Amino acid sequence: MLKRVILAIVVVFFAWVALSMLMHGVILGKSYDIPGLFRPMEEMMAWLSLAVCLVVAWAFVLVYARFVAPKSVGAGLGLGALWGIAAGVSMGLGSYSAEPIPFSMAVVWCVGTFVQFTVAGLLTGLIVKPPKQVEGGQAAQA
Repeated sequence: MLKRVILAIVVVFFAWVALSMLMHGVILGKSYDIPGLFRPMEEMMAWLSLAVCLVVAWAFVLVYARFVAPKSVGAGLGLGALWGIAAGVSMGLGSYSAEPIPFSMAVVWCVGTFVQFTVAGLLTGLIVKPPKQVEGGQAAQA
């Protein structure tokens, strides 16, 4: 099962990177031109953003692998949707409550984060499955 967990972490990480590029680069693009709110592009720390994404992917997949039973696509979607609501509301509306961002940006962050976690749940549910049982009660090696 460890191989499936590692695979899920990698797949979720790359899915999130792609979805983040779509959300922040394409959908929101120019709306980030808010003077003084964000670091200038040359001061952005892409490596830290990627590290954060990897840590969150790791935590998400491990929560599913360790605490969700039985394992299924539906269970993965459920976890992803719930985590997406919590993270999306805190990211979008929480940021809007403290930062002078447009409400439309907050909504995109909220919905986008929900979508990212729901996709993560789908992928995790598809990949992380318990080992199949073979005759005699032993788990087959995956």
